[in-house]
Amino acid sequence: MNPYRNVPQGIVDSMVSGTIGSWRSLRQFTVDYWWNALSTGATPFDLAQDLFSWSTAITDRERPPWAHENHVVREWPIARLRDFSAEDAPADMVPTVILPPQAGHDSSIVDFAEGQSQVVTARENGCARVYALEWVGATQDTKDTSIDDYMALLREVADLLGGRMNLVGDCQGGWLATIFTALYPERVNSLAIAGAPIDFHAGEPLIHDWVRTLAPNQDMAFFRSAVEANDGVLPGRFLLDGFKALQPDQELGRRLDLLTNVRDARHVERYRIFENWFQWTQDLPGEFYLWVVEHLFMRNSLIAGELVVEGRRVDLGAIDCPLFLMAGQTDHITPPDQVWALADHASTEEDRIGRQSARAGHLGLFMSHESLEQHWNVIFAEMGALSTPTPDDDPDVLTDEPTHKRPTTRGRRAPRKDAAGQERP
Repeated sequence: MNPYRNVPQGIVDSMVSGTIGSWRSLRQFTVDYWWNALSTGATPFDLAQDLFSWSTAITDRERPPWAHENHVVREWPIARLRDFSAEDAPADMVPTVILPPQAGHDSSIVDFAEGQSQVVTARENGCARVYALEWVGATQDTKDTSIDDYMALLREVADLLGGRMNLVGDCQGGWLATIFTALYPERVNSLAIAGAPIDFHAGEPLIHDWVRTLAPNQDMAFFRSAVEANDGVLPGRFLLDGFKALQPDQELGRRLDLLTNVRDARHVERYRIFENWFQWTQDLPGEFYLWVVEHLFMRNSLIAGELVVEGRRVDLGAIDCPLFLMAGQTDHITPPDQVWALADHASTEEDRIGRQSARAGHLGLFMSHESLEQHWNVIFAEMGALSTPTPDDDPDVLTDEPTHKRPTTRGRRAPRKDAAGQERP
């Protein structure tokens, strides 16, 4: 009897890959660490000191800071709006608002460190008026926050900043920004998404395989029990452990690499900065989390044209603003086809769609040097040009440089309807 006969092939492949990767990490560690120890004449005391320094580095965590100066413009129970704008930012420039991922981690990934800041890259490449939303961890007072509440929040942000804005959404922030743009196209000047699943079932989605395994026949019992066991919130630790399980060899590899380089102060500091962000978790509103799992991951309702938010159907065809799509070539969380799908369903003209393909995994899309210096600088330069009151500054064609883009095949869209419910072109 095959114990894996009902397990999706993607999960089996990831388990095999994780096992092989773990053995490789162990083998490499054994060679590197003991070679260094022997070549430097390390004593038993030195080895004990290495273990002590290593254990301290992997357990001593603190809340990740924002790397650059900013100030909070407005605060709500579920979010804060942080202003990173340049001092000489033109008042008549359309503001750019970055929506970080909301997946159990701190929002400071968009301002991760010196030289690794999405907001600073935006500010230095044409988007002088730049803001970032900081998602606040769920509490008993906010555990019932819904998708409608997030739409209301984004409307408030748009009104606060002048009524119209550029939206930049990373991962979950990307599909949230997309839904808002579809419902309120008049409030969005341009839209950029990075590693954001729009078609949740496209490509080879490992997360979708796990959802199908944990919720056979779309039975939400497993996910509901996780929320109910925690008084209506979804612990950030639950999501963190899930991400680790997708690539267990990566976690092991980082820790062994740290031990190999534990006497290198710069390596230890880089590790500390990343782990402070990665391991520091915050809770999600239970109602919002369950809605996401059911309507997006399970039913794929956004791409099917069946998603209803604020009592209205979310029509991706209502999106006709300039689009910037960013995908990672090794992104195991959001395969590129899930991102490119927005181009197939929006009404934006082809020459107003810019695609960027980064040699990065999921997190690297938002904070790696290569992504920021070779891709985001292009996106923000063109977004900034689209944000001035002078149309002559607008780029005629957006930079389109995907290295693995499937052809755009704009399929038949669901009919668009006006306020009266009548079909319109």
